[in-house]
Amino acid sequence: MPEAAARRRQLAPFAALSASYFAHIGFFNPYLPLWLKELGFSILAISLLTSVQAATRLFAPYGWGALSDHTGERVKLLRFGASVALIASLGLWMDFGSESGIWWLSAVLLLMFTHTSSMMSLSEAAMAHLISHGGAFDARRYGRVRLWGSLGFLVTVFVAGSWFEVFGMKHFPAWTFVTLLAVTISVWLLPDLKESVSPHEEKIPVGPILRRPVVQWFFASAFFHVLAHIGIYVFFSLYLDSIGYSKAMIGILWAVSVVVEIGWFYTQGRWLPQFSLNAWLVVCAVAMALRMSITATGAGVLALLLFAQMLHALTFATHHTVCIALLSHHFPGRLRGRGQALYVVMAYGFPGVLGGLAGGVLSSAFGLVSVYWACTAASLVAMACAYRSWSLQRRLDAAAAPAP
Repeated sequence: MPEAAARRRQLAPFAALSASYFAHIGFFNPYLPLWLKELGFSILAISLLTSVQAATRLFAPYGWGALSDHTGERVKLLRFGASVALIASLGLWMDFGSESGIWWLSAVLLLMFTHTSSMMSLSEAAMAHLISHGGAFDARRYGRVRLWGSLGFLVTVFVAGSWFEVFGMKHFPAWTFVTLLAVTISVWLLPDLKESVSPHEEKIPVGPILRRPVVQWFFASAFFHVLAHIGIYVFFSLYLDSIGYSKAMIGILWAVSVVVEIGWFYTQGRWLPQFSLNAWLVVCAVAMALRMSITATGAGVLALLLFAQMLHALTFATHHTVCIALLSHHFPGRLRGRGQALYVVMAYGFPGVLGGLAGGVLSSAFGLVSVYWACTAASLVAMACAYRSWSLQRRLDAAAAPAP
């Protein structure tokens, strides 16, 4: 019992960081497109600006991850990144009405996202040994930390939606500063952890792991799964706004997805053992295909849209936990930071850029509903990749099993 209480005390600051970070994401990601729309930007310009976040995930997470693996100073890097992002957010108060406004705004977002895009991967790498039990990933312990992030997201997505409905989008920069201030305070409250750097382990290359077919198919499935999710991350609020939903209802629909996410994170220790991790990837992809097709065909029916949002428990919460667990398996020890960073790059960086730009082109030419048909197609590809990864892992497990 004393050991369990000590672990809870150690995890509490990470739960606070998760809550504050996702409280920031909970208002920023859903309402950034609507703020940009109010500033007068076109749908194509909005897709370009929202893609800046994904673009930073092409280089920033691996750079921060490699630096943290090399120095062991994950907490100090988190503090530096949060502080710079907070200062950079002051640039959102600039006047972006001139012709050069889009470039100034791009520069502000680029600076912010470069310093925030790897915060969760660094945090999860820093607390990895605290969420393991007997050397194995403990889904129950991880879920109890991660659900605080979902709670933070839930509060701000709902409160911000109501606020913006009443006062308009003019306070968006202030919301950004306040939530990033909370993130900065949280990272400065983290314990001064520094992992010892072993010269022998430091030289372990990541290339041989990436050449394993089961790892390649895992990353491919994650790429297409998150590519399908871009329809939610970037275009969902614009889509709902275009078909007549109020900002408050948009916030409620986002909140529904987070409520089921919290329920999953709290109880996932009970459900995850029912299938292998790779089998769960297949289940999540099937749910994604269903969610995107319903959003494309039934968004005008509130009951159907609510059901589609409830599938978020599988399409995001389950998928995220499974991916983190697989990363712990494939990238142990001093490879952990780079493994987490590679996941952010391959599963969020490239899909975010491609999905944001392609979605902007598609929506400009064929309407926003076309984005969700494209997302349905991407989820079907994710399903095929996940099935291949599952098949390969079953063969590896069978080969490793002792002969009867």
